[in-house]
Amino acid sequence: MAITSALLNGGWVPDFIIRRRIRKLIQQRLDEETMHGGQPDYTAGILQAMRSGPVAIHTEAANEQHYELPPPFFREVLGSQMKYSCCYWDDHTKTLDMAEEAALSLTIQRAGLQDGMRILELGCGWGSLTLAMARRFPDARITAVSNSAPQRQYIQNRCVAEGIDNVRIITADMNEFTPDKQYDRVVSVEMFEHMRNWETLLQRIHSWLKPDGKLFIHIFTHKRFTYFYEYKDETDWMSKYFFTGGIMPSESLMSELNNPFRIEEQWTWSGTHYQKTAEEWLKNMTRSRGDVLPVLEETYGRSELKKWWVYWRVFFMSCAELWGYNGGKEWTVSHYLLSKNSQV
Repeated sequence: MAITSALLNGGWVPDFIIRRRIRKLIQQRLDEETMHGGQPDYTAGILQAMRSGPVAIHTEAANEQHYELPPPFFREVLGSQMKYSCCYWDDHTKTLDMAEEAALSLTIQRAGLQDGMRILELGCGWGSLTLAMARRFPDARITAVSNSAPQRQYIQNRCVAEGIDNVRIITADMNEFTPDKQYDRVVSVEMFEHMRNWETLLQRIHSWLKPDGKLFIHIFTHKRFTYFYEYKDETDWMSKYFFTGGIMPSESLMSELNNPFRIEEQWTWSGTHYQKTAEEWLKNMTRSRGDVLPVLEETYGRSELKKWWVYWRVFFMSCAELWGYNGGKEWTVSHYLLSKNSQV
């Protein structure tokens, strides 16, 4: 960021200045994508880069940047169901807990989940959807996959505490994961953005589903452009510290791939849903400073404590500003329900 690292790391920069700089970087990114993102050769290059790589890149960095922080941090920051992804806010939603529940209910509804199904969840996070499915569908058999051992342990502990016995948690790298069963549904919430070769992954998922099985995907999106998060210089702060190897997909990317699925339905949420979610995470973190600081110190060490307190707050501010840009009309959240293409 143009703000000097020393000032930022020391906590000397007021939030309003940080936010002003974030908005400037967002506009800069949008200008760059507008300049070349609509050109056919550029789009073709993005697709070729995706299909020439492994399913996922920098998987260790993703773990270190997000998922190896212990549960106490996220218990303070997230809502009561520990949903570390966009929540849903309507006119009746007053709290983060309500927004978590609304988003989970929409996911379950749109995925067409039913009791008795065999369900595979890819990228289960801290188990918000895993546990919601298990509670609602006690006769379903749920397999949830995460790349994080602490997340696996946390969800297992929750299952024991609640007497849930229809969940199996697997820790696996998506480059190597292969299930031993076929499923009625595969669901994935904000995992594909961490993947690189979507076509290979979709082909694999196709083989993991029963003939009439379906895939439900929740991802964040830009309304027009697909681009990679790559660290090139200090303006790529998000790429360096929080989203190494990530991708911002366009709303239309799913239909531009060599896809073994057909899109049955597609829904789009305004970016304001993520803006409100991130603002609530930021409020919770700030409000719980006394409980959060010891967790950060344990994870990063005393010498890095102040820096990472600032960086996590800036991360949440960046999310809020990105999805709130232009009234939530540029960066959005997309849902897709996909069924097997009969020609595959």
